[in-house]
Amino acid sequence: MSFWVKTNYFIKKIFPNYVWDIPNHENKVYLTFDDGPTPEITEWTLEQLKKYDAKATFFCIGNNIEKHPKIFQKIIQEEHAIGNHTFNHLKGWETDTDEYVENTKKCSLFIRDKGKEIRDKGDAFELFRPPYGKIKPSQSKALRRLGYKIIMWDVLSCDFDQTISPEECLDNVLKNVESGSIIVFHDSIKAERNLKYALPKTLVFLKEKGFVCAKID
Repeated sequence: MSFWVKTNYFIKKIFPNYVWDIPNHENKVYLTFDDGPTPEITEWTLEQLKKYDAKATFFCIGNNIEKHPKIFQKIIQEEHAIGNHTFNHLKGWETDTDEYVENTKKCSLFIRDKGKEIRDKGDAFELFRPPYGKIKPSQSKALRRLGYKIIMWDVLSCDFDQTISPEECLDNVLKNVESGSIIVFHDSIKAERNLKYALPKTLVFLKEKGFVCAKID
């Protein structure tokens, strides 16, 4: 698992059309949360971020936006960025390209519709993260032609992995984060145990080390 926690330099070079990190001189890091909005987890996550004046980017599943529009709107109201995570959390490698693109576009429609009343000044609705990090070259090319920016990651917390302990999840982040890192957490039921342990401690650590938690735009 440790091999996957920190994205290898050569992987970033092989796939230069994806955003793996965002180098900067302001000591900014980028917390991201996949798979919400989820009633049991997303609102708790927002409370933790608010405590530390941290901004983040939420890669939302369209089906979850449809089911929980008020929580989705709360993410926007609290000035976090929104990204597209397909409508049905599709595995790109197992999905026809046309179907994958249409599913992504369907998610975008829900993002715009459910957020339209409170959306303002450039929230990043063109951001896209492929579920499981799996996407075919043809899918990537089609989405980038449509204006989507494909966001991957520099540090994977592995909070979704129920075989690792909460302490290991925390270590995955603290031992690998650096300025510019894009960090993946999940606001999902599967990740709840690890997230509720690791996120507050991560936020404390980042603040103590002088990092700024910013949203991707």
